[in-house]
Amino acid sequence: MDMTQYVVAGAGPVGTTVARQLATAGHHVRLLTRSGRGPDHPSIERVATDISRVDDLTAQLDGSAAIFSCIHASRYAAATWRAELPAADAAVLTAAGRVGATAVFPESLYGFGPVDGPMTERTPLAATTGKPGIRVELLHARAASPTRTISVAASDFYGPEVLTAHAGERMVARVLAGRSVQVIGSADQPHSFTYVPDLAAAMIAAAGRPGPDDEFLLAPTAPAITQRALVGLFAAAADVAAPRVGRLPVGLLRAVGVVHGGSRELAELGYQFTAPFVLDSRSSERILGLAATPLGEGVRATVQWWRQRLSTAPGATADVDHVGRR
Repeated sequence: MDMTQYVVAGAGPVGTTVARQLATAGHHVRLLTRSGRGPDHPSIERVATDISRVDDLTAQLDGSAAIFSCIHASRYAAATWRAELPAADAAVLTAAGRVGATAVFPESLYGFGPVDGPMTERTPLAATTGKPGIRVELLHARAASPTRTISVAASDFYGPEVLTAHAGERMVARVLAGRSVQVIGSADQPHSFTYVPDLAAAMIAAAGRPGPDDEFLLAPTAPAITQRALVGLFAAAADVAAPRVGRLPVGLLRAVGVVHGGSRELAELGYQFTAPFVLDSRSSERILGLAATPLGEGVRATVQWWRQRLSTAPGATADVDHVGRR
């Protein structure tokens, strides 16, 4: 494969995985964060940059085929998303357009809102309020931009590098510690979980092929599984006893949310865990020539990563990729 230069903005689980996959494939990667930190690899150039400064970002993009914008807002809250994310997207779109680069974004399923069947690329973006509504606005702004954009939507993450997620430290770390696991909503409704390396591979594959000026794809995602069954898979992969699985009712989160903002923000998406929330990525998989990693394989790799992390850096935190701070 010929070496191509790419820019990755953000060094959280998605940005780190995209950067590593590109570098492993022989490409040069310029990784942008406010802190200048990120994975260590001879083909990854780590640069401290504020991507909200369009002229600075444009200079960093010079000569690059695409930018993978993998940043987060500084807080998981609708008001923060409103204050930070539209401006960040606009800066990426403007800078990429100036140099003729493609802008690639990881995307969530929030924009679909509550659904009554499997989600596909054609499922309407029905959300209008809160964090889901903001995601829809971002997608509409990308579609209206003259810059070529690709958005690859994924369900809840699991996998190496994934910390603050339903299947992250609140699940895997507790399984390894022999502690009970508390899940939101129902423990027994089918729910899709996307393996982060599959999302990264889909973003890279989409950027490397000709396509429409604005493209919305779904990350390859294995068949849905209940949260209780996923806990059991992690326990089996770790060769430990399956822990007790409790549940946090969404109604309780709403009640606590009256005085606790974090609970209120979680409750807003509670519908994803009280009914089937199933992603059907088969069409995107055919387009990209990819397939989802089998759950058993992804779970084993995740347990291995967590064991390594806990043995070498207990209590460590991630280098979070925020728009407002990193």
